[in-house]
Amino acid sequence: MAGSVATGRVTPQSSLKRSSGMDPPLSLAGPTMVDLQKTSELEKFLVEAGLYEGEEQSAKREEVLREIGRIVKEWVKQLTSQKGYADQMVEKANAVLFTFGSYRLGVHGPEADIDIVCVGPSYVNREDDFFVTLHDILAQMEEVTQLQPVPDAHVPVMKFKFQGIPIDLLYARVSLSVIPPDFDISQGSVICDVDEATVRSLNGCRVADQILRLVPNTENFRTTLRCLRYWAKRRGVYSNVTGLLGGVNWAILVARVCQLYPNAVPSMLVSRFFRVFTQWQWPNPVMLRAIENDDLGFSAWDPRKNPRDRSHVMPIITPVNPRMNSSYNVSTSTLRVIMEQFKLGNKILQEIELNKASWTALFEPFQFFEAYTKYLVVDIVADDDDDLRLWKGWVESRLRQLTLKIERDTKGMLQCHPYPLEYANPLAQCAHSSFYMGLSRKEGMKMHGQKFDIRGTVDEFMHEMGLYTSWKSGMDLAVTHVHKKQIPYYVFEQGYKKHCPPMLPNEQEQSDRNDNEDGTLTGSLEGQLKRKHDIDEAGHIESCKSVKRSSVSPGYKETPPEYGSNISKIVCENPVKSVSSALCSGLQNSLLHGDVSLEPSNCSSSPHGSEESTASGSSCAAVETVGLVDETVDPESSMPCIVNGTVQTMAVHTPIKCVAEKDEMKFEGINSLANRAEFLDKPEMLTGNILPENLH
Repeated sequence: MAGSVATGRVTPQSSLKRSSGMDPPLSLAGPTMVDLQKTSELEKFLVEAGLYEGEEQSAKREEVLREIGRIVKEWVKQLTSQKGYADQMVEKANAVLFTFGSYRLGVHGPEADIDIVCVGPSYVNREDDFFVTLHDILAQMEEVTQLQPVPDAHVPVMKFKFQGIPIDLLYARVSLSVIPPDFDISQGSVICDVDEATVRSLNGCRVADQILRLVPNTENFRTTLRCLRYWAKRRGVYSNVTGLLGGVNWAILVARVCQLYPNAVPSMLVSRFFRVFTQWQWPNPVMLRAIENDDLGFSAWDPRKNPRDRSHVMPIITPVNPRMNSSYNVSTSTLRVIMEQFKLGNKILQEIELNKASWTALFEPFQFFEAYTKYLVVDIVADDDDDLRLWKGWVESRLRQLTLKIERDTKGMLQCHPYPLEYANPLAQCAHSSFYMGLSRKEGMKMHGQKFDIRGTVDEFMHEMGLYTSWKSGMDLAVTHVHKKQIPYYVFEQGYKKHCPPMLPNEQEQSDRNDNEDGTLTGSLEGQLKRKHDIDEAGHIESCKSVKRSSVSPGYKETPPEYGSNISKIVCENPVKSVSSALCSGLQNSLLHGDVSLEPSNCSSSPHGSEESTASGSSCAAVETVGLVDETVDPESSMPCIVNGTVQTMAVHTPIKCVAEKDEMKFEGINSLANRAEFLDKPEMLTGNILPENLH
């Protein structure tokens, strides 16, 4: 099996090398005794947190890689024979596996998946041979579970578990009829005459290798990256698919800090990481090496030539050709969330440096369900776990579009915080999953009583979800609204909400402000409608009603885990019909209690519009008109809930401004084409206008 699996491990470097970045290091200072002590404490914390896997687990991963390598070799030989090639060609037929991601970088944990790209010959295609033939082979194996092909993804992937280990398998079809066992993917010629999906698949390995070559000290880089990845997951900002930052983004950011401080040890690098990127002036790009012209014919990231690249708000550029923005998913809303967490992390590191806090303080989990007063909930249901896995993968991969659409339709004044974790009611008998998005007003917006009607926005999103080509009867979707006091018990670590752990002062202050600014909407599971009042800008009282909701996410109460079983039973008896029927029923009830002038509207059928889906029940989303009011609003107020087409509408009161304390730094973007064209030619711009004296 030599050559069939390339893990890309790099031997630790005993000596430091000069930074290979675009400009000189900011500091060549080495560690003090205090820095070495803090590094030792940090490494001990990471070990105790269980971020390193044992020898037995490592051996199992290597065995799994060897077995998958054997499977793909046999698969290619089988296809070669079926396609009519000579026996001599069949004997030479080969496929090679390369790992990438956290495993290739050497920072994976015990529960991490293995990212693999299978490099195959030119006559083996992705559409039929990989996603059909190989898929069928894997589906028949007992070792393979949770097999999920995702051919329509930006990087087509086949997800599954092999002997319990999560695998993400990609396919790269190169322009060779025979793949040599020692195939080298580092050369630029490997991406000649291939499709863009192959380029994106191969670049994962090529980027990881290049990062390890460009950092001054591999082991210091790995420890720092392991620390920052763990921090990002604890703080809810680790997820490329939802518009936050993924593994390659964090690796490039950490590598850039390692270049700026080549002699620093991990404790210093973690501190400098937050110091640098708290002050970084986005959208100035983060790059590990200068962009070089290539004649490969692929479109590379360059805002001077590509108008679309000028809209990227947080460019983090890959270090291999063709250069790409690895963080193109980041939006204005998610950039705000990331920067807030950077600022907060920087404040905690300052306390650690002054011995006023320990490393534990840095990794306190983000209290997402205390940070906002209003949330959008995307409930996903299906008839069984296999259908849910497929349906959920489609919806989750497009949640970022919902954030972008809300930003677009509210002119950026209503911002979303998509949380990367998914939740499910443990007592529910049906296959379901829920994702949450926090809603907040843009910082500094002073429009009192401003409301945002996002019915059309969610309607558009629901329609796009209905374009899923593998849709089956039983798959349904509901976009609903909950107040933070209605959050179901099962999203909390203790099973039901108890006294919250102590929050940092700025988080506690912001949470208190939320309670004062926003209404205390306390809709119950029993669905009793209560008359509420809202105060408009002129001071007039407007009657409004809250609506009974029956969905996968029930209202929150401080009750034991038995709570929610009745709702689960209702939903699971007929997921499609029950969710939709409950929403439509809520519409009828709201219209019957009317001081609110609403035009009746029936729930439309499932976005797919098929006879089968109509028979199962109609599908509608429950989303309120987003209303942002000032601090003088009656705390007992709430907003109407109506249905318009496939969308119910709701109102949202004034959300929080920021989780982290406001920084005096202002982040100025590049506002003109001239500026954007100029920044690539100015070395000082490539570090975000950060001066060394500002960092010491």
